[in-house]
Amino acid sequence: MELKDLRTRIDSIDDQIIDLFRARMDIAREIAASKRESGVAVLNRSREREVLSRVTERVGEGYESYAKLLYQTIFAVSRSCQNRLIGDGGDFAAKIRAAAANTPALFPAKAVVACQGVEGAYSQQACDKLFSLPSILYFRQFDGVFQAVESGMCRYGILPIDNSSNGSVGRVYDLMRNYRFHIVRSIRLCVRHSLLAKPGTALSDVKEIFSHEQAIGQCSAFLKEQKGVKVTVCENTAVAARMVAESDRRDVAAISSAHCAELYGLEVLSDRVQNSENNYTRFICIGKEMEIFPGANRISLMLSTAHRPGSLYELLSKFASLGVNLTKLESRPLPGSDFEFVFYFDMEASVLSEDVLSMLSELAASPDLFVFLGNYQEVV
Repeated sequence: MELKDLRTRIDSIDDQIIDLFRARMDIAREIAASKRESGVAVLNRSREREVLSRVTERVGEGYESYAKLLYQTIFAVSRSCQNRLIGDGGDFAAKIRAAAANTPALFPAKAVVACQGVEGAYSQQACDKLFSLPSILYFRQFDGVFQAVESGMCRYGILPIDNSSNGSVGRVYDLMRNYRFHIVRSIRLCVRHSLLAKPGTALSDVKEIFSHEQAIGQCSAFLKEQKGVKVTVCENTAVAARMVAESDRRDVAAISSAHCAELYGLEVLSDRVQNSENNYTRFICIGKEMEIFPGANRISLMLSTAHRPGSLYELLSKFASLGVNLTKLESRPLPGSDFEFVFYFDMEASVLSEDVLSMLSELAASPDLFVFLGNYQEVV
């Protein structure tokens, strides 16, 4: 048969499939009403396994895996529909609605804010862009920022989360599991690294360069060209600049910002030493309480899934069915586990959408790990 004729037959079959799908979903709605009256849970794994066994046997050899994938998607869609019909999202949805209602209309201009590092750090620069009048408390490690927010010492904290050329800040992701916080805003900061040294120092004099591991990764090409120069990791780029300024040595330099050159009385030996001119670091602003400011259009979640084939696909299908765009998927190993992971999701969505809120409520009610990190706006 001609391709055109085959496609005509496909169209006819598709019409039958969609009619049957609609009929199936209508019955699923009736089942939801029955479950609501009897208090039966939506998820019934034994029933799903029974259906999968029957349809894979019926479809015949060669198509079993395709039929399984198709019906797993149908199950996910059916469960999602039933969950939306049965309830209002429970405690999770109530907390989200309360947070959105109680959050002020404007992001605050001033607050006590925790930053990692010292004066001149990129976290401080991000903070100054988010707040017009911040009172900044500096902490040596990222842990200190989380602790200051969780304890109530600071209302907000600023943390780097990922970089456009050197990837995620793994230490921050790992610490997220240990603290209670919510993301209230994020910002993308254009980062321009420079090589700083004491006045009168030439590039050929430099024997050791200090900087943070992220900045070192972002400037790897430049550093490879510096033959015989030792590279030493320190806790922050601004700390690196201060170390050079306070050192008795004249053969040391720091990869830091041009702002730190002025701040610590150093000279710029080479500017823009990063690998890419489009070098951006994304910072998150965290708070202890959930705040959802107007214009929030990005959601971050921390999730785990069952350790079985297809579980991550089932999770991703929930977002796909709503047309939600995932902008970040980060996996981190769970310490002490046997190759189990926790997943971090960023997506373009708002909890003001009832469909999105229903999906999140469904995830919150599942037995797997679910942590709502925040619904917020990203600024540049």
